[in-house]
Amino acid sequence: MGDIGALMDGFATVLSPSALLFAAVGVTLGTLVGVMPGIGPAVTIALLLPVATQFDDPIPAFIMFAGIYYGAMYGGSTTSILLNTPGESASVATAIEGNLMARRGEARAALATSAIGSFVAAIISTVLLALVAKPAADAAVSIQATSYVAIMILSLATVTALVGHSVVRGLVSLMLGMMFALVGLDPQSGQTRFTFGSSELFGGIEDVLIVIGLFAVGEVLYVLSNRPRDGHDAVIGLGDRPKGFLWLTPAQWRRSWGPWLRGAAFGFPFGAMPSGGAELPTFLSYSWEKNRSKGRAEFGEGAIEGVAGPEAANNASFTGVLVPLLTLGIPTSATAAVMIAAFKQFNIQPGPQLFATSGDLVWALIASLFVGNVLLLVLNLPLINLWVKVLSVPTPVLYSGILVFASLGIYASSGNSTQVTIAIAIGVLGFVMRKLDFPIAPTILGAILATEMERQFRRAMVSSHGDLSVFWTRPVTLVILLLALAAFALPQLPRIVALARGRRPGKRLAFGDED
Repeated sequence: MGDIGALMDGFATVLSPSALLFAAVGVTLGTLVGVMPGIGPAVTIALLLPVATQFDDPIPAFIMFAGIYYGAMYGGSTTSILLNTPGESASVATAIEGNLMARRGEARAALATSAIGSFVAAIISTVLLALVAKPAADAAVSIQATSYVAIMILSLATVTALVGHSVVRGLVSLMLGMMFALVGLDPQSGQTRFTFGSSELFGGIEDVLIVIGLFAVGEVLYVLSNRPRDGHDAVIGLGDRPKGFLWLTPAQWRRSWGPWLRGAAFGFPFGAMPSGGAELPTFLSYSWEKNRSKGRAEFGEGAIEGVAGPEAANNASFTGVLVPLLTLGIPTSATAAVMIAAFKQFNIQPGPQLFATSGDLVWALIASLFVGNVLLLVLNLPLINLWVKVLSVPTPVLYSGILVFASLGIYASSGNSTQVTIAIAIGVLGFVMRKLDFPIAPTILGAILATEMERQFRRAMVSSHGDLSVFWTRPVTLVILLLALAAFALPQLPRIVALARGRRPGKRLAFGDED
């Protein structure tokens, strides 16, 4: 009953006029930036991070972040459907059938089933989050330092192994991120690390600079370098307004509700795992609907189930990602890593003690997930014509504005031009990495997790008097480490299965890192 009362207090906070305003602003800004081709939720939150962290109270900032995230995902689905340009890898499945629906004049129906499916899945997964988050945090309090380190290694190993097309490049990317985290003074000995004699680096590199550099700067440079020279894309029109409730005919409603529920069932459990990520549940949802739904004959021609299921799985997965983030302090996706950076800006450490130290913030954040999705549905379906107009603005103009906004945001928050230079340098490095096919997600996760992993490792060494064997003599820790080792074999599973069946080996299992 205490958790229910705390959630009701969270709703009381979020339903105040000022909080509702922040939620509405977050939804609108998130959609505005997310609708830009190639820009996903992680980029959107990174771009607006310096602005939000100027608040004295973190609660309004995180209410706005929740709106930004869901707004960005809605904007990403709009781009996928109307432009066939997914803003993140988890939207690829949506683009497959959604763009085909748009081409045959059913763009509004595709957008509607995407938005409503996201809403349904978000409500279901947020209820599950409210039920499991506090018990999970209570259980996490008893986790030993060795197991904590092992869980972090599992998270890093899974992302590094599955993201991109080369494990070696993933490991290089991870090491680079961990090096960023170690820049500055050693917290125990006071020795300088990777400062190269520069006093500007004694305080380390702020997470916000790494996030903005890799996403808002590096990603924009990469997208610009891959856009058509004329700076325009062919935007598919919305067509005539269809007859039916919320742009869906009765038949489309009947075909959509099942995929929405199944998508939510796929998304939340996978998101809550330490490996995280939305790509696997979205493609599992797409595959399920393609092979088992009543509309499977339309797949490849624009099946509404192929939009409804993956979008629901995508939204539910993000809510699931909040479980390890809030209870263990472990981000399992690039977007979650950006959220960790936001927590750190307010000197808040997510983890087992978060519900005890900042319970009002956590329950307000969970309540804002409900409210933000309602606002998203109420505000953005009527504004779809506005977002289509945003898509028609020349790409160089949009992205030049993003670069200027990111630079101004960093300078306004730090008052130091050196910080802007560092962020731009990291952005250029991120751009080069993308060009050379090095994944970005391991870099940002390594940068976010390395400091806490170092602290927990030192705790384990102190408690064991420097005996490293505690990592393989404790059964729970050993099992987690073996799972981390197995994660590197997982991408080869399709090849192993193909060889076992006497077929030609296929491609390794891999996902994008824009989630």
